Amino acid sequence: MRPRLQLLPIAFATFLTAAGPLSAQTLGSPAPDFTLKTLAGDTATLSSFQGRPVFLNFWATWCGPCRAEMEEIAGAYRAHTNEGLQVLAIDLTDQERKLNDVRKFVDELQMPFPVLLDEKGKVRKRYALRGVPTSVFIDARGVVRLVNPGPITSETIQRGLVEILPAQ
Repeated sequence: MRPRLQLLPIAFATFLTAAGPLSAQTLGSPAPDFTLKTLAGDTATLSSFQGRPVFLNFWATWCGPCRAEMEEIAGAYRAHTNEGLQVLAIDLTDQERKLNDVRKFVDELQMPFPVLLDEKGKVRKRYALRGVPTSVFIDARGVVRLVNPGPITSETIQRGLVEILPAQ
């Protein structure tokens, strides 16, 4: 009986490693393209930002850590807009109660970048999200350079920006 119990954690760890935290976007691979409606009523397509560094942030209004990290993300956006940084905040709209909750969240936190609405969860699925918040740093060539599942720290934001911003 003892050997089987020892194999279970190894099998589980192997499953997690094989699946990867975000299997749809492996570091060094092209970021999956998408087109989503924006909260402002337009549409945004990831590939239209090719040539610019992009910081994706997946979030939801009911997510406490999402609220906590948004000020840090907005600060990074403001500090690096003249370097071409584009932040796209992707709300998991398919998991929200009301669109009004999204508007209220955006207004309260004064989010200065486009808010995209993943109304059917398609982008969430393409990126194999396991939870929110999740941040993805994509370089100007459209290549994923850093993925941070879970709440992001200012240190990790800086590390991601070093990976995608033009060298100074």
